[in-house]
Parts: sequence; structure tokens; C-alpha cells
Amino acid sequence: MKQKISARLVAAGAAMALALTACSSSPPAMVKADGVERASAEGAAYPAEFAQLRASARKLGAALLADGGNAGNGNVVSSPGSMLIALAMLRAGASGGTAAEMDGVLGLPAEHRDAALNALLASLEAFDGDPASVDEKDPPRRPVLHTANGLFIDKGEPTGEGYLQSLARYYGTGVYPVDFQDEAATKPAIDAWVNQNTGGRIKKGPAKYDLRDTFSVLNAVYFASAWRVPFDPADTAVLPFTTPDGGQVSASTMSGVQDLAFAQGAGWQAVDLPYAEGFVMRLVLPDAGAAMPGPQEAADAALALEAAAPAPVQIFLPRWDHKTDFELRKVFTDLGLQKMLHTKTDFNAIQRGLKIQAAGQSATITVAEKGTVAAAVTQINARAVSGAAATTVIHFDRPFHYEIVHAETGLPLFMGRVSDPRSS
Repeated sequence: MKQKISARLVAAGAAMALALTACSSSPPAMVKADGVERASAEGAAYPAEFAQLRASARKLGAALLADGGNAGNGNVVSSPGSMLIALAMLRAGASGGTAAEMDGVLGLPAEHRDAALNALLASLEAFDGDPASVDEKDPPRRPVLHTANGLFIDKGEPTGEGYLQSLARYYGTGVYPVDFQDEAATKPAIDAWVNQNTGGRIKKGPAKYDLRDTFSVLNAVYFASAWRVPFDPADTAVLPFTTPDGGQVSASTMSGVQDLAFAQGAGWQAVDLPYAEGFVMRLVLPDAGAAMPGPQEAADAALALEAAAPAPVQIFLPRWDHKTDFELRKVFTDLGLQKMLHTKTDFNAIQRGLKIQAAGQSATITVAEKGTVAAAVTQINARAVSGAAATTVIHFDRPFHYEIVHAETGLPLFMGRVSDPRSS
């Protein structure tokens, strides 16, 4: 018989008992593990790990752009950072071949993985704020970067104590106990979490809901900031823009002269367009007729821009407002995460028999004269496939054999076949 989450989490053992308190989080109600302190985090202690995490995010970003999501017109917006954090939260409960595969494919640090991610998240949290407080038509001078991690688990499915403690200690993640079979209550709760943590830019969870699931991990990222030097709307003009097929369209294009870091390499030029504080938009332009920059060109541009001194640059930049949805199982497959997708044993530390069922990301961005507003949600849903007895379905909709058997002796008293139940 399945244990209830309250009993399961409280009975953690004398050495590491968890005292649970329900927090007033709306929506939905969250349970936190008191006594599990968030680990202290200093980014300066993990320079090598940060470099690996950056490289991992770039690899994920390249995979998302190559996939393209549902953007049929070539416009793609994605969040490799959100995807990295969500996968790292899943990796915290992986073992065996799946753990090795995730580390190898994603290039995650061999040591101090969770501690480094904790330090990374702590650095991002320096700009935390409430997305609901942002006037998106007038982005703030003080950037708002809100990140949130959510873990929805079925109240009737035992979840590993060590896994829950790791998420609390390194990812600041509480637990939302729900009943996945009660779709009328649970799906709106997940969607409300998504809506709340993206300032309403994304309304629902990007992974397909299934009432048979028992686990859903999410990461949300919301960003809003004014430019360091806003563009003057009076300088915005309709200018031609060449599309990938060589055609031309008209685009509302901002322009201005600013002191910017500028770099160029074989087949590309790039600038860093700074926000008011703490962030830049890195823009890489391929030469006419050249292919879009790949991961190596993007990495080269980053290194060159970080070393470049600001100098006057006249920039023409179109406004844009894009949204992209991704089916991440396909992206994971293309990356080579086969064991992660198919294992029924390597996530036993989370839930016994846990198997990934669906994964998705939704991302949106608006770029205009005053600044930028963007949001993304990554969601991975899974099911404890061995945690409950499977429902067997049998339809007697074709000829069948039957017997009437004496149970004690096994004697078949009657035996027959039904070929057409309408006939006598």
C-alpha cells in the first residue's frame, strides 16, 4: 500500500528527521523541509565548475536552436539556462548509467555539481524580484531576474528523502504534494505556478499533463530590464530586413550610437548591448551570405567581446516579440540522452521505477526601445511505472473458449467456445 507524503516525509529517520511546515504560498500550497538549511554559496569557490556550466548551457542552447521548436518561420527563443537547471535537478536523483550519461552528454562538473549550481543560483538571486511588480511597457532600471524551482509529487507515491533534501539544500526547492489523478485540481495548480513565476507571460506548463504521472519538476526564469541607454522612439524607422530565403520584409528598426564592446571574426561581427545593470544582450551578426553562427562562433564571440574595450558603435536593431514551444523529449534524443529517457531504475532515488514521460519548454521575449522582458519555463514529467499495479484490459470481442471449473478439484465441469454470442 502506498504511503502518504506527510507520513513519508516526517518519518525520515532519527538522524535526519524532517519537520514539515506548510507555507502560505498561493498557488498552490507548498511543503518545505525545515531543518534542511540552504547551503551557503560563494561563486568564487567554483570557477572551473562555472566554466563547465556555461559550456553546458551553450550546448543546450545550440540543441534548442537546432530543434527550432514550433517556430515555423525561423524565429526561435529558448532558455538553455532554465533547461540546465531543470536537468540538474533531475540529475540530483540519478544513478548508474543514466547519471554517467547525463554528466557526459551535458558536461556537468564531476565534483561539486550541486554546490556549484547552488552558487550559480545564489548569484542570480541577487536580482530577484516579483514579476507581478514589473510594468512591461517600462522595464525597470534595476533588472528583475526571477528564478523559481518547483517540484510537484503525487501524495500517494513514496519519494526519496535524500532527493528531497538535496533539492532543498542546493536548489531551494520545496515540495507541492498533489493528486495527479485529480486533474481538475492539479493541472490548474501547476499552471498557476507557471503563470505566477513568469509574470503571466506563460500561462501553463509546457509538458503534456497526464493523470498517471507522479512527478513533475519545473524551472521558471523571468527577466525584465531597461537598456543602459534606451533607444529614442523618434529614431525608430521602418527599414528592410532580409529573410533567410533572400527575400525582404519591412521591420521597425531602432537605432542609436553607443559605446559598446565590439568584435569580429571569420564570418561574423558581434556587440554587447548592455542593460542598466548586471546583464548584456549579446548580438552576433553573420556576414552576408554566411551561415548562422554555431556554438564555436558564439563561444569565440563571447571571448572576444569580454576582452573588447567599449567604443562608439552605431547600431540598428529591429524590435521583436517572439514565443517558442519545444517538445524536449526530441531535443534530449538528439543530444544523446537515451538512458535518461528510457531507464526505469536509475531514478529510483526519486521514486521507484520512475520513467520520464513528457518534457517541454515555453519561452517568450519582447525587445523594444526601453528594454527587454523575457520568460521561460522548463518542465519534466515522469511516472513511477512500477509503483502501482498496471491496469490490464481484455476485450472479449472475438471468438473465445470458456470453461466452468470446480475450484477445489480443478475439474472442468463445462467447456465451450463462443463464436457469435447472438446465436443460440
